Amino acid sequence: MSEDYEDILAIRDEEDDTGQEWLTTLADLSMLLLVFFVLLYSMSTIDTEKFSETFSSVTQALQGKLEKVSTSRITQEEAGVLIDQAIMRRQIIESQRKVFAEVKTLQTKKGVEGLVSANFEDGLITIRVPGDVMFGSGQVTLSPKGVELVTALKDFFIQHRDQNIKIIGYTDNISPGKNSRFLDNWEISALRAVNVLRELLGMGIESTRLTATGLAYLNPIYPNTSEEFRAKNRRVEFVLEKRVTGK
Repeated sequence: MSEDYEDILAIRDEEDDTGQEWLTTLADLSMLLLVFFVLLYSMSTIDTEKFSETFSSVTQALQGKLEKVSTSRITQEEAGVLIDQAIMRRQIIESQRKVFAEVKTLQTKKGVEGLVSANFEDGLITIRVPGDVMFGSGQVTLSPKGVELVTALKDFFIQHRDQNIKIIGYTDNISPGKNSRFLDNWEISALRAVNVLRELLGMGIESTRLTATGLAYLNPIYPNTSEEFRAKNRRVEFVLEKRVTGK
C-alpha cells in the first residue's frame, strides 16, 4: 500500500510541475508581443501619452504572472530600455526628416541646382554629387566646379552642427590603366574622399564631425553596363547622421 501511495504522490507532483509550465510559455510570449509592439511603435506615428498609458496597462496586467516566473527571457526592466530606445529613435528620425526637407531646398540653390541628389532612409541623409563634376578624369584633386559645390554644401553643414558627415568616394568598375599613377580604384576613391574632407576642414568644419572612406566600385547605383551608368556610379556621397550626445 505504501508503495502505491508513494507512486500516487509522485504522479501528483509531476502533474503540479507540468501545470506550471504554461506560465513560462505565457511570460515569454507576452514579452515577445510587447517587444513587437515597441518595434511597431518605432516605425509609426503614435501619440506618446496614449502609448505610455497602453504600455502601463499591459505591464500591470502581466505583472502578477511574470513575478511567478524567473525564466522569462525579457524582463520588464529590459522592456523599459527598449521603450526608451524606440522613443529616442523615433525622435531622431523625425528630426532628420526636417533636415532632409532643407536638403531638398538646397538642391534648388544656384550652383547646385541639377547637380546634387539626395536620399533619406532609416534616419540617414545621403547627399550625392557626380564624381565627374567634382574631379577631372582620373584625377583626385578637386576641380574648380568641385570646390564651388563643396563651398555650397559647407554653408549647409555649418548651419547643422548636429550632423556627423561621412564622405564616401566611389568609382566605376574600370581599373586605371597601366600608365596611371594610382594603383587601383580603391586608392582613387579614398584619395578623392580625403581631399573633399581636407577642403571642408579648410573651410572651418570641425574635424570631429568628418570621416572619409573610399569604396571603389562597391555599391553601384546602376549596373556598370554602359558609359552613362558608369558615370553615374562615379560619385561622392555625404552621409549625414545626427549626433547623439549624453545629457
